[in-house]
Amino acid sequence: MIREIEPTDIKQVLAIYEHYVRNSEVTFEEVVPTLNEFTDRVQTILKDYPYLVYEEEGKIIGYAYATLFRTRVAYRHSTEVSVYVHKDHYGKGIGKALYGQLIPVLKERGFHTAIGGLTLPNPASVKLHEHFGFKKVAEFNEVGYKFGKWWSTGFWQLMLND
Repeated sequence: MIREIEPTDIKQVLAIYEHYVRNSEVTFEEVVPTLNEFTDRVQTILKDYPYLVYEEEGKIIGYAYATLFRTRVAYRHSTEVSVYVHKDHYGKGIGKALYGQLIPVLKERGFHTAIGGLTLPNPASVKLHEHFGFKKVAEFNEVGYKFGKWWSTGFWQLMLND
């Protein structure tokens, strides 16, 4: 089941994210946020953007959300999107299911474009974004340093209201 996040879900969502902070380059965050910090992030996002969770048998095993792309007011019709899946549930279509519900919500809310920022290389995330029609629009070489290595990022864009 996919639904809007609830306050009682935040601890499970943070546990999913913690794995990525500690073990993956897909987030450039290096310190796991506290539960209070993460709760504040979620609450800030929910003021203006959707935040969805994928629940199975009472457990949260994935989540996706949209958030502020840039702070200048002219960017208000653009949004950055992210999806994370529990490490034990990769390859089961959860990311597709989440984006499949997130993107229509963004269209309904009148956003003009969605942007996915990806650490590269990341073939699975590229495939996911391109499945939904995102097009690669930029790549920045060696802009993040984590785990003793330089990482590049790419941006994929989806026009929502063409």
